[in-house]
Amino acid sequence: MEVLEAALKAMKEGRPAALVTVVETKGSAPREAGARMVVYADGTGVGTIGGGAVEYEAQNLAMVAIDEGLPRRYTPNLAQDLGMACGGMMDIFIEPLVRAPQLVMFGAGHVAHAVAPVALQLGFQVTVVDSRPEQATSSRFPGCTLRVEQPKDVATTLRSTPDTWVLIVTHGHAQDLDVLRALVGQPLAWLGAIASKRKVAKFFATLRAEGVPQEQLDRISSPVGLDIGAQTPAEIAISVAAEWVRVRHGVDRPPLPLSAGRS
Repeated sequence: MEVLEAALKAMKEGRPAALVTVVETKGSAPREAGARMVVYADGTGVGTIGGGAVEYEAQNLAMVAIDEGLPRRYTPNLAQDLGMACGGMMDIFIEPLVRAPQLVMFGAGHVAHAVAPVALQLGFQVTVVDSRPEQATSSRFPGCTLRVEQPKDVATTLRSTPDTWVLIVTHGHAQDLDVLRALVGQPLAWLGAIASKRKVAKFFATLRAEGVPQEQLDRISSPVGLDIGAQTPAEIAISVAAEWVRVRHGVDRPPLPLSAGRS
C-alpha cells in the first residue's frame, strides 16, 4: 500500500514519477511478480523490486520513461545481463505516472451542472467554485471538489499550472470579468468563458484598456465551444467538451463561435 499511496500522491501533486512493477519471474529472482516501486525523476523512490543491479537498471530506465513520457518493458536475464547470482529472469513493466488534468469551473449553475459529468468522463479532476452554497453541493456535483467561496478570491489565489483548465460560467458578468482579469496571464492549458459575442467584445475591450497584451487575450476561448447549434445546457456541455478534445489532441482547427446562454 505504501508504494501505491506514493504513486497516487505523486499524481495528485504533479511530481514526475514512474511505477515499476514486476510482471513475471522465471527461476530464481530477488522478488516475485507483483513487487512494485515508485521512482521519482531524481532516481529516489519508494519500495523495492529486489535491490542490486536489476533495481539499479530499472531505476535508470524509469527516469528515461519519465523524461520521454512513454512506458517500457525490461526483461533481463539476471545472470547473463546483470551478473547477479540468482540467475533467473524478470519481466518488469515501467509506467510513467501522468497527472490527471485539473479543470476549475467558476460557477455552479445549469451549464456547469451539465459540464461536470462530461469532464469527469474525459479524465479531468474537477473543482467547482461558487459562492452559493445551495448550488455548489455534492449532490449536484458528485465526484467533484467544491469550493464555496467568491470566484474572484479563488481566481486571484489559484495555483495554476500548464495542466490546469479553467471554464468561467458564473452567474454575473462582473464576476466573469474578475476571474478573467485574474487568470488571463496565468500559464493555463486552456481558459474559456461562456458568453455572447457582444459580451466577449466588451470584456476584451476592458482588459485591453487595462494593459493586457493582445497575445494573452488571444489565448482566451470565448465564446467557448464548437458551433453545433447548442442551446440547452446538455448541448452546450457537448460543444465545450468537443473543444477540449480538439485542444488535447492538438487538432489545428480553431473553435467556431457559439452563442451560449448563461447558467
